[in-house]
Amino acid sequence: MKILNLIKKYGTLIGFFGIIIFFTINLPSTFLTAKNFINISQQISMLAVVAFTMTVVMVMNDFDLSVGSMASLAGIVAAVLFSMGYPIWIGILAALFVGIIGGLFNGFLVSIIGILPFVATLGTLTMFSGFAFLISGGRTIFGRDIPSEFSSFARSGIEISSLDLKIPFLSILALLILFIVWFILEQTTYGRRLYAIGGNTEASFLAGIKVKQLRLSAFALTGVGAAIAGLMYSSRVASSNPTQGSGLMLEAIAAVFLGMTMSEEGEPRVLYTLLGVLILGVLDNGLTQMNVDSYIREVLVGFIVILAVAFSSITKKEIN
Repeated sequence: MKILNLIKKYGTLIGFFGIIIFFTINLPSTFLTAKNFINISQQISMLAVVAFTMTVVMVMNDFDLSVGSMASLAGIVAAVLFSMGYPIWIGILAALFVGIIGGLFNGFLVSIIGILPFVATLGTLTMFSGFAFLISGGRTIFGRDIPSEFSSFARSGIEISSLDLKIPFLSILALLILFIVWFILEQTTYGRRLYAIGGNTEASFLAGIKVKQLRLSAFALTGVGAAIAGLMYSSRVASSNPTQGSGLMLEAIAAVFLGMTMSEEGEPRVLYTLLGVLILGVLDNGLTQMNVDSYIREVLVGFIVILAVAFSSITKKEIN
């Protein structure tokens, strides 16, 4: 019985180390190196930001399926403004503003109108994607339209000369977002109220918690996270296209659910979400190095989502 309990509690962590051991054996010269793990940190930085801020709404048992489209739209908005000659800070602020407005709109549909989060954000997913194509004219914006100062951010970092390593700014930004979300959820009254809503919405309302306003603000935070990820992606590839964030939504939800398997209460915790992001990032990096086709990686991600959701559901039933 104790062994089963340990597997339930630490099974995801054991699986993570199992993945690392597997790739270390099969890729002895390239996988378990400092440079590769620095590379992984940069590769997962955009996903990490989306997953960390997605945790905020999933704490309340809500979803935001529009984060990928919002990331695309935010990147496009910034790139279009760059191409029109506006300064970098204008493009960045405009992209973040779009993220806030999009998130507030999602929150309005869910908390004020009362539409189910799945239905509401599925609709805005299509809307934001359409806006991205409309604003960009369906084309990729790159080359001289993207300021070198903007694109150089993703290629820059903090040099550690003694180790011949460079910590990318994208990785540092993702860690900063992690700390901010952790502080909000775990160290503030605001975060505790979000968890209370996720535990029992009706009881939270009767206790005087402003449920509608909090859900509205949580969706706004998730929208900002998606916009930041869109800017990070545009900086990294020095371009922007209307579909650049299309893969973020599913993997962000997968990361949160993977993290939930580590929680005894089956609740989303942002530090556990980090583990989920690392599992997906390490898996993708290792399979890419082994020349495994991308569609097989997609099958694996889908399978991981099903397993994580099933495990989380079983855990919650046992608690109840």
